[in-house]
Amino acid sequence: MKKILFLVLVSMSASLTTSAQKKKKTTAPPPSTTLSATSAADRTKGYEQRQKLDKVSLLNNVKFRAIGPTDMSGRVVDLDVNDANPTQFYVAYASGGLWRTDNNGMSFTPLFDNESTMSIGDIAVDWKTNGQTIWVGTGENNSSRSSYSGDGVYKSTNGGKTWQHVGLEDTHHIGQVILHPSDPNTVWVAALGHLYSPNVERGVYKTTDGGKTWAKTLFVDDQTGAIDLDIHPTNPNVLFASMWHKERSAWNFVEGGKTSGIYQSTDGGNTWQLLSTAGSGLPQGEGVGRIGLAIYPKDPGIMYAFVDNQDKRKPEDKKDDEGLTLKQLKDMKVEDFMELSDLVINEFLDKSNFPEKNSAKQLKDDLKSGKLKVKDIYDFVGGANDDLISAPVKGAEIYRTDDGGKSWKKTHDEPIDLVYTYGYYFGQIFVAPSDPDRIVTFGVPILQSRDGGKTWKNVDKENVHSDHHALWINPNNPDHMINGNDGGVNVTYDSGKHWSHLNSEPLGQFYAIAVDMAKPYNVYGGLQDNGVWTGTSKPREDAPLPEWKSIMGGDGMQVQVDWRDNRTVYTGFQFGNYFRLDKDKPGFGSMKRLVMPRGIGDPKLRFNWQAPIHLSRHNQDIVYFGSNKFHRSLDKGETFENLSDDLTKGGKEGDVPFGTLTTIDESPKRFGLLYAGTDDGLAWVSKDAGYNWTKISDALPQNLWVSRLTASAHDEGTVYASLNGYRDDNFLPYLFASTDYGQTWQAIGTDLPAEPINVVKEDPVNANILYVGTDHGVYVSLDKGTSFMRMSGGLPAVAVHDLLVHPRDKELVVGTHGRSIYIADVSLVQQLADTLRQKSVYAFTLDPVTYSERWGRVNKYAESKPLEYEIPYYTKTAGKTTLDIKTDKGITLASLTDDSEPGLNYAVWNYTVNPDAKTTYAQYLNETKKKEDKEVKLEAAEDKNFYIRPGKYKVVVTTANGAKTEQTLTIKAPEKRASRRGISTRPIPSTPGEWEEYMEEELGMEEVK
Repeated sequence: MKKILFLVLVSMSASLTTSAQKKKKTTAPPPSTTLSATSAADRTKGYEQRQKLDKVSLLNNVKFRAIGPTDMSGRVVDLDVNDANPTQFYVAYASGGLWRTDNNGMSFTPLFDNESTMSIGDIAVDWKTNGQTIWVGTGENNSSRSSYSGDGVYKSTNGGKTWQHVGLEDTHHIGQVILHPSDPNTVWVAALGHLYSPNVERGVYKTTDGGKTWAKTLFVDDQTGAIDLDIHPTNPNVLFASMWHKERSAWNFVEGGKTSGIYQSTDGGNTWQLLSTAGSGLPQGEGVGRIGLAIYPKDPGIMYAFVDNQDKRKPEDKKDDEGLTLKQLKDMKVEDFMELSDLVINEFLDKSNFPEKNSAKQLKDDLKSGKLKVKDIYDFVGGANDDLISAPVKGAEIYRTDDGGKSWKKTHDEPIDLVYTYGYYFGQIFVAPSDPDRIVTFGVPILQSRDGGKTWKNVDKENVHSDHHALWINPNNPDHMINGNDGGVNVTYDSGKHWSHLNSEPLGQFYAIAVDMAKPYNVYGGLQDNGVWTGTSKPREDAPLPEWKSIMGGDGMQVQVDWRDNRTVYTGFQFGNYFRLDKDKPGFGSMKRLVMPRGIGDPKLRFNWQAPIHLSRHNQDIVYFGSNKFHRSLDKGETFENLSDDLTKGGKEGDVPFGTLTTIDESPKRFGLLYAGTDDGLAWVSKDAGYNWTKISDALPQNLWVSRLTASAHDEGTVYASLNGYRDDNFLPYLFASTDYGQTWQAIGTDLPAEPINVVKEDPVNANILYVGTDHGVYVSLDKGTSFMRMSGGLPAVAVHDLLVHPRDKELVVGTHGRSIYIADVSLVQQLADTLRQKSVYAFTLDPVTYSERWGRVNKYAESKPLEYEIPYYTKTAGKTTLDIKTDKGITLASLTDDSEPGLNYAVWNYTVNPDAKTTYAQYLNETKKKEDKEVKLEAAEDKNFYIRPGKYKVVVTTANGAKTEQTLTIKAPEKRASRRGISTRPIPSTPGEWEEYMEEELGMEEVK
């Protein structure tokens, strides 16, 4: 097959010697798409529609199982700790919900899984109510590319069992929530506002009636929001607020502005005065970014401010490196370059990783002929993403006031390099309640000062993840701190000398997932700021989730696995830095960097944050990759070729790469039938392995992010497209299908709620089934997208970034951005054809069961795990359904009553026989046994129950309206134990229970009770 495919490609390249993009002729103008922010009212309707699709779902009883990982956890945004009992605290995650622990983090309980949003910006807990009163400000405040919006403020008065939405629906992102120290009805909220669009619902809000009504008491403009609040410890009329001007788009981030500043109120937040005026000592102008505040409680005149200063630093006076430097090259004239020695130029080329074909002589010749300019050489070294990473700004600055905010002074002379160019992601400061000079701030590391900010020391360790967002300092012991970061929660009791990692819960933020074909199969995935990991799809039941294996650092991105060996992996980190690696060989020795060809003078390639990669299943030596162009390798990534020109609209000026490919797919039906989509709304098809491309997006809504193009596995011409308006605060669902290779499109999923769609996949077995992942869960269509239903059994309302169906094991694998990975068996879902769904009742084929003499054994030291056998069936209507387990003679051995719902149902049976049937059943067993077998004595087990014996039975399912069906059930006899002198192939037991079973069944020993 490999040889044939290679010949096909050679033939194509001979006949198609140039790359071309063909624009499809259209008879109608492109549809106009006004990318306005989705209104709060429409989002509320979307939540109501989500609940409706939950209620009408035929899949409510299909359960997901969490498989982890827990190793790296996810981004924490806030902590609220009981000062009187620090073993009790709440943890708020950016996209993983709210959790509580009462045992110092040994275990956590989720409390915010099913509200309209799981994204949190800040929480406030009234510990005077024993932590029962909780206020949650929704919408992460770190303004990241994956900071999901909220819909205002929620309140619980019963410890998170139930929640009440109390307003501020259109604020989207909450920076801080402050509770009045003595009046439970008075609360202040710092609202940051929309992330990607201007709006007026931002600033400082106050309620005096427990959230029934709110007054906006501080407002600057529609792009300046409130990010932080602090309150005087003894006079609640005195408050301080920080306002932050920012403008984010898909291609640029303005991180500060002249309207950023610090304000004070002396009348309980009703009116405010600007403190950061000229002459105050605080920075002024367009460079003022995010500001964090911290009052010293024992002397409220002392307060600290963290300021993210986006002003440029003064150039450092440092000696240039020997030889040619990039700085020298930037403005160098041709004649000056020509005078450089070949040795100096070649050293620069080697140091800067120029292709081997480039040499000093070749460059000089090209410059002399006018083929190149010196700027071309400079541009080749400078990356398309340099502005994002290396802009020389002042960054984090710490200021202190000792007079309640009247005057401020910067505490340090040297720059504090901890936030680099992305201080918007951090921006907080903390002061120890018992020492005004002991302060902590953070960015990538955690820094502590013991001298009021003059000098700083790093206090994090190897087991503490970088990028920090929350901190609590024990008021009774400042050496005790709890820290929240991009990797979860850490605790120290010795001021950072040692930390423990509280990572018992699966809270990973996945961007993309993949699977292999091992048995059991493994799952792979790239995580936000946590690299790429792999782990088993079948963790041990009733055991802690196992550790996963890290195979790549950075922000983990897309993954492809060669199914021929289940160990060759293609993956990488942000902005197109991808590699081929052997997952079973640690270290860099097995890694091969994937390099896209580009010559000097060629335009810079633009790579998406999550650059798309696709491994051809027709020939897994072939790798497809996307920048702003389409690239292909025929040799497992050893070399690549460019097969297209720029497939985007050309990019936009900004500090975030834009005008990039976001998705690539190849038809499972036909080799070389390829689809590609971009972040600026273009979709393309190639029918000749990538040599020629035809634009197919003119009839689609314009200027939306193409989140997925999925080629059908059942029909060659069918393709599905999902578009995403998240980066315009547009949360409508855009889903389309084409049956003619994208020449025409039909809107599908018109009943989906207002939730951005991240992924659409077709079921590999049933062509009518589609799976959609949105910012709030999974939806399934059984009719090719005409209608959808929610699939949420055990899955919280978390953002789903990726999903797939394992083609062999028939399991749906879901990669969430906040709660790691979930898996559900969809083998029965795949059987829900139209004809089946019209039946009143249907019983599915039952898996055989092997009889065990251990059924009914009692563990005198622990509660025995109940035996459970699921009997799946479908009913068209709800009601009481009876399931009778009968012999072939019609003897009823057990009867179950199940409250069935329309759709799939699972009745649970524990293998027991009704005691009333004991005598009749025993007689039946002896009448039907083989003559040479011993007489069957049906005796009660240790738990006093009678258990079914080997044989063939039938399960009769009868609905409330009398509809009836039946299915065969086989109870298999256990295999006879081999001679004790034989070699056992049974796995070595690893738990006390397994060891006890091994002793009895393999060694013939029994515990003496």
